[in-house]
Amino acid sequence: MFNAKVLTVSDGVVEGVREDKSGDALVARLEAAGATVVERSVTADGVEKVADALRNLSRGFSGFLITTGGTGFGPRDCTPEGTRKVIETEAPGLVEAIRRVSDADGRGFGMLSRAVAGTIGECLIVNTPGSSSGAIEALEVILPVVPHALDLLSGGHPH
Repeated sequence: MFNAKVLTVSDGVVEGVREDKSGDALVARLEAAGATVVERSVTADGVEKVADALRNLSRGFSGFLITTGGTGFGPRDCTPEGTRKVIETEAPGLVEAIRRVSDADGRGFGMLSRAVAGTIGECLIVNTPGSSSGAIEALEVILPVVPHALDLLSGGHPH
């Protein structure tokens, strides 16, 4: 189907004081969908840490790079800022769709997400929340369009 990489952004996971449940959940769901998870990585919170990790993971990579964590209002939640430093083109429709579904439960927490999505070369990057349920909910929303987006990035479907 497609190749994927998962990046967990969490000081606690890096320090070994927190289990990477959302990363585990994303890997399991991607593999269940037929994706090949070719790499899994963890980085500490912070704009430069996230940007460096994304640069390294996306370099020469044709596929889907999904992040979990660092998209809220916490003082160390800098995943969107780090992502914006590396993407070439934003893909706002993906995170808009995720926020709409997250708000469908009536609680409105989706509007608190600052996640972004975009591309660098032939790599599609999407930020998801740090909770397992939030990350999977976000992935479920966009998973149907990821193969087509990657096909377009690789030059498929010429106009």
